[in-house]
Amino acid sequence: MSGPLVVVCHPNLKESRVHRRWLDDLARLAIDVDVHDLHAAYPDWNIDVAHEQALIEHHDVIILQFPFYWFSCPPLLKKWLDEVFTRGWAYGAAGDRVAGKQLLLAISAGISREDYHAAGRYSWTIDELIRPFELTARYTGMRFSGTFSAHGVKPGADQWLVEKAAADYLAQMRLWTKL
Repeated sequence: MSGPLVVVCHPNLKESRVHRRWLDDLARLAIDVDVHDLHAAYPDWNIDVAHEQALIEHHDVIILQFPFYWFSCPPLLKKWLDEVFTRGWAYGAAGDRVAGKQLLLAISAGISREDYHAAGRYSWTIDELIRPFELTARYTGMRFSGTFSAHGVKPGADQWLVEKAAADYLAQMRLWTKL
């Protein structure tokens, strides 16, 4: 098995200062990760399920990296999950191909961390809102091993926020690659 697989799903990666920076920093580090950009691989949204399943089978750690979109993931990532994590492969009778693998999330959110709590503007924490990913991991026998989230990094965010998000992401990635 190789290092973690980072599945990136950002519909406008070229204009994202945060996600581009995260990927640029990963490329410069001596961290053994494979990066897979869903929008670059599938601009027509026609997912090669067999290829994706083989890619996942080759890795023990899967990191989903995406901007928090309407309190969830971007639509292509949801489509990818629906089509790739099939019955008989990821779950159900003989569906054990992802069992034991680790699932982690790396999320950017334009909204501040203070808005994501019981007394905040949105009433729920990021951890509560991403529960479907945790349940997907549990349902398929994966181990949900955590979430990294950078907050307030919307378009036009101050550069220091982008720098802090990048430093925090790399620190988390270093921990995750030692799993």
